[in-house]
Amino acid sequence: MSIDAHFHCWQLARGDYGWLNPAIEPALAPIYRDVSVNDWRAESAPLGVSGGVLVQAAPTEAETHFLLAQADAHPQVLGVVGWVDWLAADAPARIEALARHPRLKGLRPMLQDIADPAWILQPLLAPALQAMSDAGLVLDALVKSAHLPHLLTLAGRYPDLRLVIDHAAKPDIAAAEWQPWADGMARLAAETGAMCKLSGLLTEAGPAPAPAAVRRWAAHVLASFGAARVLWGSDWPVLELVSTYPLWWRETQYLLAGFSAQEQAAILEENARQIYRL
Repeated sequence: MSIDAHFHCWQLARGDYGWLNPAIEPALAPIYRDVSVNDWRAESAPLGVSGGVLVQAAPTEAETHFLLAQADAHPQVLGVVGWVDWLAADAPARIEALARHPRLKGLRPMLQDIADPAWILQPLLAPALQAMSDAGLVLDALVKSAHLPHLLTLAGRYPDLRLVIDHAAKPDIAAAEWQPWADGMARLAAETGAMCKLSGLLTEAGPAPAPAAVRRWAAHVLASFGAARVLWGSDWPVLELVSTYPLWWRETQYLLAGFSAQEQAAILEENARQIYRL
């Protein structure tokens, strides 16, 4: 039994997926369609994935309510990572209200799309971040290498805020990026209690990558964070831009082959249950 710690669903007619525009980015055409929880189940269930964490794909609170409705309708959605307007004057109250829903487990600012890599550290965000910490919510960090030093600072300011690094901080594998990503990830692992998702790497490896293309980066994540602080995710359907759910699943089995059965169970299920309190 496994948990997919990172998947998406969307309905295009909702109109708030500004990034998902094949007219501007033709490469997105393969995922420009409605995607449901049942579609994800058709991909994941045959591989023994029993549940998952549904993650926001639009920077609106309407998206968060849409995802929570999906969780209410589908018991396989064990938790939701939503979005809130962190800069709203009443952001703490909004966060407290959202946190009353039992499936709301975390919130995610789309930091990779914000020009300032230190945006998360601005004083105006302090009340919202403290409200997240007080509510026991996870901060999913959608980041790249430039953000990693600022996440170190953030973790120091909010030691009780549970932090998960999405997609291993998205190293530019296609361009063979190693530094500063590798040192940044090693520092985060050594100096904070953050966890890291083993997800999204194939998408960073260029068009039609061989599964083996991500092994060096995945091995660094596993070595830095260890089996107790890595959780597996598919990033489906974004994964379909370059690969398939079964291929990433098979590559994951290769990546974890050197770990004990107990360690594999931690990465594939128990760590997600722990950090998201599923």
